[in-house]
Amino acid sequence: MSTSPVRTRIAPSPTGDPHVGTAYQALLNHAYAKKHGGAFILRIEDTDQARSTRASEVAILGSLRWLGLGWDEGPDIGGPFAPYRQSERVEACREVAERLLSEGKAYRDFGEDGGGAYAIRLHTPDTGRIALPDQLRQGLSKDWESVDDPVLLKSDGFPTYHLANVVDDHLMEITDVIRGEEWIASLPKHLLLYETLGWEPPSFWHVPLLRNKDKNRTKLSKRKSPTSIDFYRQAGFLPEALLNFLGMLAWTRAEGEEKFTLDAFVEHFELGSLSLAGAVFDTEKLAWLNGRYLREDYGPAELAGLLRNWRFDDDTLTAAAGLAQPRMRTLGDFGPLASPFFTDETPCDPEALAGGLERSEVAEWLLLAEWALEDIPEFTADAVHQALRALSESLEVKLRKFTRPLYVALSGSASSTPLFGSMVLLGSAMTRMRLRRARVALGGVPRRREKELAARRTGR
Repeated sequence: MSTSPVRTRIAPSPTGDPHVGTAYQALLNHAYAKKHGGAFILRIEDTDQARSTRASEVAILGSLRWLGLGWDEGPDIGGPFAPYRQSERVEACREVAERLLSEGKAYRDFGEDGGGAYAIRLHTPDTGRIALPDQLRQGLSKDWESVDDPVLLKSDGFPTYHLANVVDDHLMEITDVIRGEEWIASLPKHLLLYETLGWEPPSFWHVPLLRNKDKNRTKLSKRKSPTSIDFYRQAGFLPEALLNFLGMLAWTRAEGEEKFTLDAFVEHFELGSLSLAGAVFDTEKLAWLNGRYLREDYGPAELAGLLRNWRFDDDTLTAAAGLAQPRMRTLGDFGPLASPFFTDETPCDPEALAGGLERSEVAEWLLLAEWALEDIPEFTADAVHQALRALSESLEVKLRKFTRPLYVALSGSASSTPLFGSMVLLGSAMTRMRLRRARVALGGVPRRREKELAARRTGR
């Protein structure tokens, strides 16, 4: 790579909850850039126009900012290499694709449409082997025969991730691409694009993915662990503790102290020494570390301030009071009625959840409800009501029967505060986590059955 100042980037897709894996990679990019006196850039990769939402973008930026990971350039603050959304650089991508087409390095793919709309694909070599330079691994390579011709421009004229990623990194003068190891498979296509266009590629660092705390150390997924940054925020974790914990997954202090600041992490962390085994995201260890911060860094008065900022602010208390009021006889009734809004977990008794129905059937209802809620772009009581009503009708189940286990999942009781308003007050991430925990308590949904339901849901 050239000797130009270090420029790293985090490039999340605004297609869902802010993910702790995104925060982890943002931390590594931030630390590497700051340690080398460079710039850390935030870019939004919204090439998936069907799933990308501005609400998700806002949530991602807000979560990273809450963690204390600031950026030097981005869609919210601008910078000398704007724009910072891929969708705003479409024309440049089209020009690159057309240039490759005119030079015979790419071709039109009409698919099954004859002479109609076409995609543009890049020619890949028929034979040979390509070396895959990676700063964390030695000797990687791949046969060209196993690499298909990547689509650069879709038939709707919108660039694919492969093209937009390379064009963005080149035009933004990114020197080091620090991303998840799942992108190693795409590296041949990206390197070929750089070579074909006559551009110098950046240095690539493919970091190991975070792992579940299970027997097989599987890739961290929401099926087994909370992955949404919003969940941890709503559950009462401190941003400095979560950021510290993410740092622990990448660096161990020689003296064994596991509590450290972002500045200390930046000063001492060496990206080249990152273990390739993949760190385990242990939520119990995170809770232990969070407890240390609460006990060691805050006095009672300061802790009271944290509680007010977390959930005991006027707006939250007013909303909780409004939901509890119809069922209150005394002020003392507020405590048990509102307690689900001020705790992480609620009781998950399988018998109460099933309510006399088949546990496997109720577990499926909870899974489908979780998916339906995840798809809501704006999490309001009306939107929740409409989504769950539509789902109950598709299952040919009365809404009251369908929502009964949802009450229990959210509050631990079949008789609680109004369901839809309660979900909104809890927030989407916490609501869906409680449905997930309840599903697990019922025995879960077999993986094969879950795939069948997902296929039916998407029409595939």
